[in-house]
Amino acid sequence: MPIDQKTWDSLKTMGLTDYEATTYLALTSMISGTATEISMASKVPRSRVYDILKAMARKGFVEIERGRPLKYNVVPPAEVFYRNKQKLLEDLEEAELDLTSTYESQISKLPAPIWLIHGPEKIIRKEMEIITRAKESINIRAGFMFKEEAENLKEKINQAARRGVKTKIMAAPFTVIDDKKIHLSKELKGIKAEVRIYQIPFVKMIVRDGTEMMLIFSKFSGEEKKSVAQSAIGVWNQYPEIAQNYANVFENMWEGDMPKRPEKSKKK
Repeated sequence: MPIDQKTWDSLKTMGLTDYEATTYLALTSMISGTATEISMASKVPRSRVYDILKAMARKGFVEIERGRPLKYNVVPPAEVFYRNKQKLLEDLEEAELDLTSTYESQISKLPAPIWLIHGPEKIIRKEMEIITRAKESINIRAGFMFKEEAENLKEKINQAARRGVKTKIMAAPFTVIDDKKIHLSKELKGIKAEVRIYQIPFVKMIVRDGTEMMLIFSKFSGEEKKSVAQSAIGVWNQYPEIAQNYANVFENMWEGDMPKRPEKSKKK
């Protein structure tokens, strides 16, 4: 049976050799079989198939059923892929943190740690980078959001939460994306952060650990205050004194529950 190249590459990514991948593909059609049956179905030499099946059992792709002869049962693909996806994500997160630590230690040595970042795509990437470096806290004022930004925030902030990072978000009641009014309380549902809805200006801010921050500005048009996304500019700052000042202001507003939350309309 012809196999899609992506399927083959995925099996190799999960650590299978060529013979092991060929054997697993055969077993997914057979479900169970003896070494001789598997050798015939996979075209793997019988002299090699025993060692290959033992290696696959160690890697979690095959279960060995005792008896005479031994039978080899395939571990369902859904189980195999789920386990390996989790491990791959953990490995990637660990590598990301390791490389980010190296990057952060070097970039802080630059003489003028303030940059302008243009365009929503680059701004979102920088926001995610800042969140990745967080060790204790993330404070966000979201006066507006770009398309797909909320999903990116959920992913990175939820990862940060697993590291013990606490996130607080002041969000405007709504933002306008593709001419649609999006309620941010719904858009941020599922994020591992404390979210409060406030009437705040159409400006964004993200501060991490009181040492690094970014302010994001954009032009707006129409009564609905639709962001002209391509006009967006982010001011990325790594002066700890400035970042800490903004973090203090945020915390004072948060503790004082200011600015006031939108009042509920009174029944007539």
